[in-house]
Amino acid sequence: MLYRKLGSTGLKISAVGVGTWQFGGEWGRSYEQSEADAILGRASELGINLIDTAECYGDHLSESLIGPAIRGRRSDWVLATKFGHHFHGPFSRTDVYDPQDVVRQLEASLKALQTDYIDLYQFHSGPDAEFDRDGLWEALARQVEAGKIRHLGISIGSNRNVYQTSKASEVGAQAIQVVYNRLDRAPEEEVFPSCEAQELGVLARVPLASGFLSGKYKPGATFPSDDVRSKRDRDDADRLLREAEEIKRTEVPEGVDMASWALAWCLRHPAVTAVIPGCKDVAQVEANAAAVALVPAGHPQDA
Repeated sequence: MLYRKLGSTGLKISAVGVGTWQFGGEWGRSYEQSEADAILGRASELGINLIDTAECYGDHLSESLIGPAIRGRRSDWVLATKFGHHFHGPFSRTDVYDPQDVVRQLEASLKALQTDYIDLYQFHSGPDAEFDRDGLWEALARQVEAGKIRHLGISIGSNRNVYQTSKASEVGAQAIQVVYNRLDRAPEEEVFPSCEAQELGVLARVPLASGFLSGKYKPGATFPSDDVRSKRDRDDADRLLREAEEIKRTEVPEGVDMASWALAWCLRHPAVTAVIPGCKDVAQVEANAAAVALVPAGHPQDA
């Protein structure tokens, strides 16, 4: 496994993490505790130490599977979670960024994760008006002082949101999470330069473009109604899948797994600290971890 410094946080994280939206039940299936145990157990064996989750992957459901899975080994992990939403049911959420409610969300996350502290607590894809809400970042700073949060981050909703990115240092955030993959390079234009200028860590989410860069799907692929990908515009999905086929034909070396190539492609960018792909089972954890073999040395954030 490769390890990198997450911006100026002092945290040393694996270049490949574990994204856990799937544990919340919106990717076509639900999970038992034994399955979460197996996925995170194997991830740890492979040297992965970063878990990314959120308050609204289920109603703290993803977090509640992670907590027992890492019980007794909390210090081995860097836990990143988020705030800003109430979950009401599959694909149904409301924004809640009121400072007092955010503190309640934090307490619920700590309880679900069975921990006393969050390593990286992230503003979760909210609008600029909520980002600028009076008292929000002051309330979070008090939680940092209390030791319940080690570091603050921003998970930007739009991968072109340079406004929130540019204000990260001002509000005390040290990391940005953003959608970045071979099919969506928008952050390269303004977000990444801002991150580099501020020495922010960068977590690239959706690095496999929701599986479209896995090499498993062809144009015309359909997804069940309980899979978030079923909500996509069909024509747009087919366009992306055709583009992915062309990338596989012209850019992925012969004999190289496309998913591993796609993760390594993200990790080569000098602004990107880590990728946080989801994984439905142990085999996908192993495939994700294998991507580091394709990443050249000499990254500016190498630990």
